[in-house]
Amino acid sequence: MQELHDAPLAPLTTFRLGGPATRLITATTDDEVIAAVREADATGTPLLLIGGGSNLVISDKGFDGTALRIATPGFTLDGTRLELAAGENWSDAVASTVEAGLAGIECLAGIPGSAGATPIQNVGAYGQDVSATITEVIAYDRRADEVVTIPNADCAFSYRHSRFKSDPDRHVVLRVRFELEDADGLSAPVRYAETARVLGVEVGDRVPAAIARETVLGLRAGKGMVLDAGDHDTWSAGSFFTNPVLDEAAYAAFLTRVAERLGPDTAPPAFPAGDGHVKTSAAWLIDKAGFTKGYGSGPARISTKHTLALTNRGDATTEDLLALAREVVTGVDTAFGIRLVNEPVTVGVSL
Repeated sequence: MQELHDAPLAPLTTFRLGGPATRLITATTDDEVIAAVREADATGTPLLLIGGGSNLVISDKGFDGTALRIATPGFTLDGTRLELAAGENWSDAVASTVEAGLAGIECLAGIPGSAGATPIQNVGAYGQDVSATITEVIAYDRRADEVVTIPNADCAFSYRHSRFKSDPDRHVVLRVRFELEDADGLSAPVRYAETARVLGVEVGDRVPAAIARETVLGLRAGKGMVLDAGDHDTWSAGSFFTNPVLDEAAYAAFLTRVAERLGPDTAPPAFPAGDGHVKTSAAWLIDKAGFTKGYGSGPARISTKHTLALTNRGDATTEDLLALAREVVTGVDTAFGIRLVNEPVTVGVSL
């Protein structure tokens, strides 16, 4: 277990932003993770968990406490059953399952970060969410001071949400177990219209899993969503805002605002979200509110490839990024009466 003091945190995040931590511990085994958490809890020391750093916005002042970087390796595949240690690189794990001819997470290729973060955010993209394949999560329960196994049904998964996200100080994810599908090398049914269009198939069709993965990687790269140190469009947290889910009254009010601003024939993106709710597109809202690709003149700007990504152009500060985020939130609210919610976790700052 490595320990550093006054340690820079910016290099551990995909934004490359944030000040130092008072102490940084890197744990490579579950026992080391648990020991570090127990110590922090016993001494009342603030604790920040870091995996791949792809979903963090850290204050320029840094973190006054212990930052615990979870770097535990572990990939075990037994038939269609997959177990990943929390520190395992997610994108690499997806590639390995596709190479093994299994389906279920191939459209989650290229998502940066570590496996332990996937159940917290119920990570998803291009028609797949990890909640569809996770069977159970092995976690350290800080209140009970014990390792627990939490089945899928008790994870309270919903759109980009889970029990782990709603109560972030209770559980530390150690391992995640999945049940994948052996479809003779084919993908799961394609659920996302854009993916189906690029593949030249109908929604619901299957294609070779390797082709589905490569197609998704291409789509993500075209939007600046695949990490590339030389491309500032990827110095981001991916999608900065979640897609709004509206009830019937809010959706009706939204349509009225759209008609007033863009004309009665304008139809915004709309997807059923269950129980009379409708999900619309945050990227569309941002664009139609006037924040187009490349928007901004400072060191933090909207990606030139995708309006949903806010980026560090090389020498931004966290405050630069937050100023841009607040401008977008206010602009969308003014234009459409919808307040966007940030997807990344903020540390020592807020919108």
